[in-house]
Amino acid sequence: MVLDEYDFWLFDLDGTLVDAEWSYTRDVFDRVGDRLGYAFSNREAETIWHGLGGARDPTLREWGIDPGEFWPAFHAEEDPLKRAEVTYLHDDAERLIADVHDAGLPVGVVTHCQQFLTDPVLDHLDIRDWFDTVICCTEETGWKPDPAPVRRAISQLGIDTRLRTDGGVAGVLAGDGESDIGAAWNAGLDGIHVERHGPDHRGRCVLGDYRLNTFDDLMRQR
Repeated sequence: MVLDEYDFWLFDLDGTLVDAEWSYTRDVFDRVGDRLGYAFSNREAETIWHGLGGARDPTLREWGIDPGEFWPAFHAEEDPLKRAEVTYLHDDAERLIADVHDAGLPVGVVTHCQQFLTDPVLDHLDIRDWFDTVICCTEETGWKPDPAPVRRAISQLGIDTRLRTDGGVAGVLAGDGESDIGAAWNAGLDGIHVERHGPDHRGRCVLGDYRLNTFDDLMRQR
């Protein structure tokens, strides 16, 4: 079965394992818009929040918004405790990780969500102990699709990827965005894309070694 193909599993966090209620997202973008003097439509808020258009900075620039101004405003308006309270776990992700744990495989997270937001979410959902490592991307660690944060996670799992030359070690990164698949491939891993929104709503298809609507689809391929 698919689970047996890999020696370790890495996951993106937001949009892959968890999501926040829309009312919170809408409120954040209203307040960020007030700071920047820009009225974000629902579609624009969704696009940036979920990365529907691919890399976010080029999208912001297309709208005439300086990413150097947007991200400080965005992080200033995020409320870590409130966000944690409105964040929910995807049932299919919980089932998959339970199977990965049952198989005794290492599990990690590589996320663009910043540490001050990630920690309260993991604690509120009581899932911190699910993961052997959690890497929050920064300017120092790199941003997906840069493989650097993925490689850092692999190192913290204690995996020696040099064994791949003998066919001994294989890993996978599962996520909901193009940057997740790019990071997986750039790091020499397989990439699993879970499409939480549908390609019609996203406006494009995302490639991957597996393309799923739900992780349950993956577990049916046994």
